[in-house]
Amino acid sequence: MKTILLNTTPMPVNNIYCIGRSYAEHISELNNVPSDNPVVFLKPTTSLTTANQLTLPKFSNDIHHEVELVLYIGTDIDDHKIPTLDDIAGYAVGLDLTARDIQSQLKAKGHPWTLAKGFKNAAWVSPFVAGVPSVHHLSLAVNGQLRQNDSTDKLLYNFTYQLHYLHAHFGLRAGDLIFTGTPKGVGQLKTGDTLVAGLDDKRFELSVI
Repeated sequence: MKTILLNTTPMPVNNIYCIGRSYAEHISELNNVPSDNPVVFLKPTTSLTTANQLTLPKFSNDIHHEVELVLYIGTDIDDHKIPTLDDIAGYAVGLDLTARDIQSQLKAKGHPWTLAKGFKNAAWVSPFVAGVPSVHHLSLAVNGQLRQNDSTDKLLYNFTYQLHYLHAHFGLRAGDLIFTGTPKGVGQLKTGDTLVAGLDDKRFELSVI
């Protein structure tokens, strides 16, 4: 069973939900079309990693980084209950890695994105901070160059809306992770890169091997 650290306590992971196209400037940079509702996709738990080293898959030549705020659901939410922010047990900074070349091929064929989003190490998360999220600052530097640097107050779908939407369509249970979406500045990663992911004043260093 995959786990994350909530403060210093290992906690089990259930589903991994991801929200796409949730920052306007990121939608523009990829020439995508805004949606009236959140674009939701899933990652398998086997894609999750908390290690400080990432190995890129060999089937893609264009792996992109997408820094995100990640939520951890702390309780089973009754099907008839409306979820609130109090159902969130903690939050972290994460990386949604994307095989952009594979994703483009799959989208052109009308196929699901799973191969482009669900490979090993495609969902990295830092240790989680216990508590309810508010507005947070996200950043990602690659080899000392700041690429992503933005605030969650620019989310098109705020945390409460994401909870409501996911619970209404799928249900939310203890251990679910929600990757809430990435701001502008996504870009390619290569073997040998050094990454520094930031959440407010916290910094987490990773290497691509």
